[in-house]
Amino acid sequence: MKGMISGIKRMEIHDGDGLRTTVFFKGCPLKCIWCHNPESIDYHKQIAIIKNKCILCGTCRSVCPHGAVYLTDKCSQIDFSKCVKCFDCVNTCPTGAMTLYGKEYTVNELVDILMQDEPFFKNSGGGVTLSGGECLAQPDFVVELAKELYQKDIRVNIDTCGFVKQEIFDRMIPYTDVFLYDMKAFDTFVHKQCTGQGNEIILRNLKYLVKKGCKIEIRYPLVMGYNDKECEKIAKFLSSLGGITKVKVLQYHKFAGSRYDALGMVNTLPDTETTYDDIEHAVNILKSYGLNAVNGINN
Repeated sequence: MKGMISGIKRMEIHDGDGLRTTVFFKGCPLKCIWCHNPESIDYHKQIAIIKNKCILCGTCRSVCPHGAVYLTDKCSQIDFSKCVKCFDCVNTCPTGAMTLYGKEYTVNELVDILMQDEPFFKNSGGGVTLSGGECLAQPDFVVELAKELYQKDIRVNIDTCGFVKQEIFDRMIPYTDVFLYDMKAFDTFVHKQCTGQGNEIILRNLKYLVKKGCKIEIRYPLVMGYNDKECEKIAKFLSSLGGITKVKVLQYHKFAGSRYDALGMVNTLPDTETTYDDIEHAVNILKSYGLNAVNGINN
């Protein structure tokens, strides 16, 4: 059994307590217009072309067996109608301008990599965060990975959008320290406009996790003009549940625009700005409902 991973980041401090190593899984059932990790949306391997690294050497074109690679006056490009995904262009690129998002690992291979950071976890109270995309979209692999880490006394956080079957949460609960649970909107129409899916399953799963006594930290990405009017609705809903340990309001930014371009994806990032004061305003609303809300810029 193998899992498809888009990236691994060490020394992360925003994905739970202490120093953490975050594993980003490929594939997500939502299509959030403000997604900061577009390389994790698709379930399959993807080639990204980082234009400012391309030196127009033509190596990629020379090794392509199907003539899918061609040169422009600025950088290499790929005709994906001809590409068979052999990835020879990526493997031979001398500058890293051709980059591959998506690598398969066995559970043991990934555990070996993650255990290299064990001293940092132990000294800081940190651990491993499984993220994405949606890590629970690869349930069998994630359960086995979390189980192996749990048996090695490594704390595991699950960063999830919540749009998965309830039975998957049942399998994950025994090996999860904290669920980092996305709350993008309370109104299902707003949620569908922003993510492509309604949120009935998400809200139902959140209620279920609270009922099971799980430790839950809510992540609310604040995107002005899109889901900022949802703040009070979210606050009312969360305060009615009880059991939410923290609500972190996250700042929206457009820094990921270059990733969309490199991947040849349509850039859906909204042309808006979320300021520090915007986040503080949302935090104060959430606090007024008795929630432990924090500004994601500071925490």
